[in-house]
Amino acid sequence: MKQFVVFFNALFAITWKDLRAEFRSRQLISSMVLFALLCVLIFYFTLEAHPEARVAATPSVLWVIVVFAGTLGLSRSLAAEQESGGLEAMLLAPIPRAALFYGKLISTWLFTLIVALLAEALLSLLFNLWLLSPDLTLVLLLGTIGFAIIGTLLGSIAVQANGRETTLPILILPVALPIVAAAVHATGDILDGRPLDDWAIWLALLGSFDLIFLVLAFVLFDFIVED
Repeated sequence: MKQFVVFFNALFAITWKDLRAEFRSRQLISSMVLFALLCVLIFYFTLEAHPEARVAATPSVLWVIVVFAGTLGLSRSLAAEQESGGLEAMLLAPIPRAALFYGKLISTWLFTLIVALLAEALLSLLFNLWLLSPDLTLVLLLGTIGFAIIGTLLGSIAVQANGRETTLPILILPVALPIVAAAVHATGDILDGRPLDDWAIWLALLGSFDLIFLVLAFVLFDFIVED
């Protein structure tokens, strides 16, 4: 019982530390939101004269924004953690390594989800499509959780490497491809108005990928952060 208390206290402390630091500086979420806004505007003006292509491209546009804005935010977060010595201090603290991983995972997921929901709202407004549906929100939840798991795990590797700004995207994008592909297919089917039976397979794949990567991250994280 005591171990569970220590674990959840450490998890809450790490998550709250990240959220409080961001609430004070607003640098991370601001850069992610600005990037998402610029991407939406670029795609809007590029596809403005092609309404059919705009509708067809919306699922891909949404997830391109989520992935690249999330990678940008994760890279900046890890860089700040490394430069301040916070990551090393947490590794030396007498807390379970799993609590460190899940604490960073929750904060990464929350930041990514905020940007995903904002991108969803902006695309709905500019592309004249209704994206703010419970079905699509569920896909966003599952997709961003999977991306956050992969990003947190691989970010722990990239932060120790030289040139982490370029290393992190190179590591994340190939590994996250199954999650992104399933999310894009599910999003496209939802926007096409297809019944649940047509896109439930993609939802099941998203949930399965999330579970697989979560288990792998739990097993591998201790080895990754060892000196």
